[in-house]
Amino acid sequence: MIVLVLNCGSSSLKYQLLDMKSEEVYSLLAKGLVERIGCEGGHLKHQPSGKDVFELVQDIPDHTVGIQLVLDALVNSVHGVLSDLGDIEAVGHRVVHGGEEFFRSALITPEVISQIKKCCEIAPLHNPANLLGIEAVYKNLPDVPQVAVFDTAFHQTMPDYNFLYGIPYEFYTKYRIRRYGFHGTSHKFVSQRGAKFAGLDLNNSKIITCHLGNGSSITAVENGKSLDTSMGFTPLEGVLMGTRSGSVDPEVLCYLMEKEGLDAKGVSQLLNKKSGLQGVSGVSSDCRDCGNAAEAGNPRAKVALKKLSHDIIKYIGAYAAQMNGVDLIVFTGGIGENNGRIRSRVCRNLTYLGVDFNAEANETRGEEIMLTNPGSKVKVAVIPTNEELMIARDTMNIVNNID
Repeated sequence: MIVLVLNCGSSSLKYQLLDMKSEEVYSLLAKGLVERIGCEGGHLKHQPSGKDVFELVQDIPDHTVGIQLVLDALVNSVHGVLSDLGDIEAVGHRVVHGGEEFFRSALITPEVISQIKKCCEIAPLHNPANLLGIEAVYKNLPDVPQVAVFDTAFHQTMPDYNFLYGIPYEFYTKYRIRRYGFHGTSHKFVSQRGAKFAGLDLNNSKIITCHLGNGSSITAVENGKSLDTSMGFTPLEGVLMGTRSGSVDPEVLCYLMEKEGLDAKGVSQLLNKKSGLQGVSGVSSDCRDCGNAAEAGNPRAKVALKKLSHDIIKYIGAYAAQMNGVDLIVFTGGIGENNGRIRSRVCRNLTYLGVDFNAEANETRGEEIMLTNPGSKVKVAVIPTNEELMIARDTMNIVNNID
């Protein structure tokens, strides 16, 4: 089955085209990125497998035009990979928020679209953009089945004592205020792949997955299911991130609103856009830039990186305690896959768990590798995430089972 995978943002869309023979046998036909949708100087970068990169710069007024450019590139006689658009058998979409309605991926129907729209209130930066992608595909490929793969779905197995907040229960029943968790597609993929790589039985395992990037989250995966996760009602909660604060004493926000004259929107901007590595270091939201500044002696960059490392250490410790042990710890995401310094800082603080860290293996970047020595009581691995493959798998399975 040939599956087009779309990840739509407010002004961009990433895509991959995969030929799915089965869950384990597949080939990447093309991938690319459309940027500056709705702005001047829109940009398409199209990478067909085995061919030269194709780039196009032109105004792209909306997602419908952006997806049409992608489709045109896929069937182009020079840089295309398909003979006809009819070869596309399904489209899978990353949808950030599915609320409590979706425990798994779903075939997109008017009812599913209605539920996605309901979640726009609690995911205003993401769900509206995801809907634009779905609507654009309906206009360009009206007869092709579409599937929504939700970031939140994997975490719907969390028990109530983990997803509830310690506020009056009526706010859960009235407004569904609870921990939802995010990066679920990534956590699901790397826990499954990590178990196989480490020789574990996924259904009888205790795994902690660390998705670390500009946005970061950590998940306790017990017997293949999400037990707890660091992100909450929004992707703001948890560890320090690129521009997000991570967890903060809520009373601090009340104090700042009074002292700085901030309203709710101002506080949200402060916590989501001006905090994290950027806010603490004063240098950059990029972990690499902070690392360079720390090496040059910048004290704020040093403490920002220490805080990130120790936030990760605390969540790993908490989740190991909650599961009464851990078999495997997985690093993934841009930082998790490439930043040996952060991995080293974390792992060297986990000897109490039985982590026998291999510093030489830790020099590897962006590759699947075991970071512990043979015989280590707890294994640690780098597993590059592949959310697009996970989306393509779910899409294939759902479309193949349409009645």
